[in-house]
Amino acid sequence: MASANSPRQRMINLMYLVFIAMLALNMSKEVLTAFGILNEKLEYSNEEITKNNQAFLKGLEVKASENPDKYAELYQKGVEITSIADEYFKYLADIKTDMLKRVKDSTDYQIMDRSDYLDQYFFRADKRTPEGEEFLNRIISFREALLKITPNEYVGIKEVISNRFSTGDENNEVKNRDNSNVHWLNFHYEGYPMVASLTNITQIQSDVMNSTQNILKAMLQGQLTQEVSYSNYTTLLELEKSAFYQGENFQGNIVLGRKDASTRPNKVQLTLDGKTLVDGRDFTIENGRVKLNVNAGNAGDHKIEGMLVFVQDGEETQVPVNASFVTITKPNAAVISADKMNVVYRGLDNPMTISIPGVANNFVTARADGLKKVSGSNYILNPGKGREISITASGKLPDGNTINTTSVFRIKDIPKPQGTIRGESGTVKMPRNNLEIASVGAMLEDFDFDLTLRVKGFKFKVPGQPTVAVNGDKLDARAKAALQRARRGDLIQIFDIDVENPDNRGYRYKNVTAVIIELTN
Repeated sequence: MASANSPRQRMINLMYLVFIAMLALNMSKEVLTAFGILNEKLEYSNEEITKNNQAFLKGLEVKASENPDKYAELYQKGVEITSIADEYFKYLADIKTDMLKRVKDSTDYQIMDRSDYLDQYFFRADKRTPEGEEFLNRIISFREALLKITPNEYVGIKEVISNRFSTGDENNEVKNRDNSNVHWLNFHYEGYPMVASLTNITQIQSDVMNSTQNILKAMLQGQLTQEVSYSNYTTLLELEKSAFYQGENFQGNIVLGRKDASTRPNKVQLTLDGKTLVDGRDFTIENGRVKLNVNAGNAGDHKIEGMLVFVQDGEETQVPVNASFVTITKPNAAVISADKMNVVYRGLDNPMTISIPGVANNFVTARADGLKKVSGSNYILNPGKGREISITASGKLPDGNTINTTSVFRIKDIPKPQGTIRGESGTVKMPRNNLEIASVGAMLEDFDFDLTLRVKGFKFKVPGQPTVAVNGDKLDARAKAALQRARRGDLIQIFDIDVENPDNRGYRYKNVTAVIIELTN
């Protein structure tokens, strides 16, 4: 057996040491290459995430232009986050570019085993260079900026950001494997091969891009969650028709409707019964509602038609509007009727009001002999012969059915007029001279209609003198001659007074009551 210090044993020991060194050298090259490959993958991933973040921000910009109430604030936060991230990302990229100037081939990772670049760039003796302090301050300020922008409700994202960009305790120190305090910058960058430090900085860039994306996604998801929250909905009653009648089955559906302010249409195109509604005058948009402010119009059905236009991703989405409502006549007094007083008069234009509650006047028709429509619900009835007349009113209800109602009215003649002289009836005392110039008339006392009666002629009788027939409403020459023969106290009669209504000359009035004049001189 050879001794431990024999030439052969010394040769074996030397060969063993060379073999171990060769193994260590090969392992070091493999590790350096592994760092380089990892750096390449991180670089590619950063490029893809950067593109995604840009596309996401562009999408927010489009949505902000389409719906400012919903996305404007979100887009401004996205711009702020992206700006901060891009500036920090470029700062790190400049450091990497300066590092790679020290090597001829940036893809030959096996030669990037020296640590002198960052050792000189970040450290000087036992202290950190201004560049090293800036590197530390940059990561701290970026971390604090992101934490400030990130909403407080995103607790999980805040924790991730704090961990990704942690710089140790309040003194920026961490524990090494010996459980001793070491400054964060020394712990991560002092004495490491260049390729390891290069990959480390690329990893920070990846954390920057991923953190930016995390915040933007969370903001959008938070907005979407808020939009679909049931607190932004209200219940609406969807009716098959806008009015129901006593005895019908009520038919309707309770549905959910959005009411949040972010649900704002980009365009509102509405008409009421074919007339265009104007924004600001006929409607306003409040809390997701198109609030109408229009006159209810005449009694009957009214239709609101059109569409609400929403712009999404540059394309218009049209939501049709097809609704209706019914206007009924507002009562301004109680209806009180005397059941036995449903009377119309022959020889008169009797005004009538004919309507059906809840039905527009243009959907109501009325029929009767002598009945004529004036306008709306106003009619005129001039009955003919007979003692009664039936008026039938028909109307088309909102449900499509038709209602018919018949009312019967008694027909009466105009009451007997009373003769007048100088506007007075009965027995009138009057001087001779006044009688000569007075007008003979006729009136309907206590009659509901204000009729104008014109005297066509009358008979004039002075006691002891022949009766004189007079045309017109004043004494003629023969009547005045007879009057001259009358004495004081005589009772002079005016009778058979013939009257007519200029608006209805064909109607024959009953005998007019005579007038008695007692002469006073």
